[in-house]
Amino acid sequence: MRKQLVLEDGFHLYGEAFGSKEDSDVFEIVFNTSMTGYQEILSDPSYFGQGVLFTNPLIGNYGINRDDFEALTPSLSAVFVSTLCDRPSNFRAKLSLEAFLASAKIPGLQGIDTRAVVRHIRSQGVLRGKIVSEERNSKEVQKELVETPLRHDHVQHVMTKKAYEIPASGKRIVLMDFGAKLNILHALVGHGCSVIVVPGNSSYEEILSYAPDGILVSNGPGDPMDNREAITTLSKLIESDIPIFGICLGHQLISLAKGGKTYKMKFGHRGANQPVIDLKTGKVLITSQNHGYAVDEKSLEGTGLVPTYVNLNDRTIEGVKDIRHPVSSVQFHPEAAAGPHDAYPLIQDFLKTIDEKEDFIHA
Repeated sequence: MRKQLVLEDGFHLYGEAFGSKEDSDVFEIVFNTSMTGYQEILSDPSYFGQGVLFTNPLIGNYGINRDDFEALTPSLSAVFVSTLCDRPSNFRAKLSLEAFLASAKIPGLQGIDTRAVVRHIRSQGVLRGKIVSEERNSKEVQKELVETPLRHDHVQHVMTKKAYEIPASGKRIVLMDFGAKLNILHALVGHGCSVIVVPGNSSYEEILSYAPDGILVSNGPGDPMDNREAITTLSKLIESDIPIFGICLGHQLISLAKGGKTYKMKFGHRGANQPVIDLKTGKVLITSQNHGYAVDEKSLEGTGLVPTYVNLNDRTIEGVKDIRHPVSSVQFHPEAAAGPHDAYPLIQDFLKTIDEKEDFIHA
């Protein structure tokens, strides 16, 4: 079955439908440059409301397994590939990519000129789009896209609705869930932490009621400015001097809580090959990233936040730390599923911050 991708500026092309054969909802089309890890990408809650285009020419060759999900229910809106592998070969595979997307009711297009779409996005910026039948008039669809209002409720759809705890004998960490990847949780549990996962919009009082040794602010989708309640809560938590670490959206929210500003990037960073430099050591890390917003460096002046990492491709801010409080954050993903793992020690550094604070208190 042939269908078409239509973007809000009139750009359109045709491909072969796979997964769900229904028309898609309106989405924001983005591209990911990772060569592996498509299962983790497809199940990342940060892609809520987006259509993901893979630049790697062959997708689906190792199938879908039961262990590598970042969320049990995928929340992206559409998938685009150049070539779909319909016969995966891997001993862990339980489903083909086609079967997985069909069961999740997510539409896809294969056989499209992915390079042309990426060049268009890099030129025009991210755009709203929709998958529709090939018979539809593309100009009518374009009009629908232009008239569709932007969403501001992304986080509400992917964060946990109720707090829950994974008990252990180690440090008590509150994970503020704005759409947290499961491997963030796995990383904390793997270090022996007792993790209390709470909705991202939980109150200051509720978070303190769990007597946390530290707080981790998760990744998540959408415009960080849509989370004003959480920004206010974080500003109070920072003043409490509890060690706090932010990842991706969490990095942006911490910066906003301290008085900084964020802006929407032209096409963002999405892939597992983003180079960042540690401004303290000069060491370069290859990192996994997925974000369309960034922190404005100039807005950090006078906030008490100083940059710690910078992207070597475009010089955007990739990390900050507070000079007055035990607070730091990074724009990239140190838990890095499906890799690379250059930044994984940053989670250990966060836990060391808790130890150092306890040593100071009891000195």
